[in-house]
Amino acid sequence: MTRPRRLPPGRPRSQEVDAAVLAAALDLFIERGAGGTSIEQVAQRAGVTRATIYRRFPDKTALLIQAIESVHHDHDPGALDWPDIEHMLGNWATYLSNPRNRRMLRRLYGAVDDHPELLRAYRDSHGGRRAAAEHAALSRSRERGQLPGDCDLNAVQQLLNGAVLHHLGSYPATESADAVKAYFVTILRQVGYREGADAVG
Repeated sequence: MTRPRRLPPGRPRSQEVDAAVLAAALDLFIERGAGGTSIEQVAQRAGVTRATIYRRFPDKTALLIQAIESVHHDHDPGALDWPDIEHMLGNWATYLSNPRNRRMLRRLYGAVDDHPELLRAYRDSHGGRRAAAEHAALSRSRERGQLPGDCDLNAVQQLLNGAVLHHLGSYPATESADAVKAYFVTILRQVGYREGADAVG
């Protein structure tokens, strides 16, 4: 768990307050889920008053949405520009081998019935760019002969996304990046994936 630094007495800069509040909200969401997180807990963790939080957010849902969105706002868009499946799976494996990332995703999907707006916020801030990057990487790999020329890329993409959810729910958080990547490669081989560059011929 990453505990945000308690703010010193006085009137700290607004950006420091924002960062402390969002970090506290995200930590508590990961630890306890949406139902187990309260404005009071966030205020205590961030070292601010409840009034400070309510001046920025109308309610807990708005706060958690902003905290979830903040995870990806500062990421380099180029980080999702995967040249092929190999690089894409390597990126996925690194992300999913981080226990904190896994807990956040499980909390998001676990809240889909009671707090569907949280998963929607995550998808709105990150899902669109990610889906487009996935499709582009699959397309490049198909052009290179790593996937069958007649394979349905949309179906492959859905298969991989389902595999992510299965891995989150069925595998331990201690899985190494290499093990996670091998899991995805095994699944893709079932649709004709061939590893290595320029597999045509």
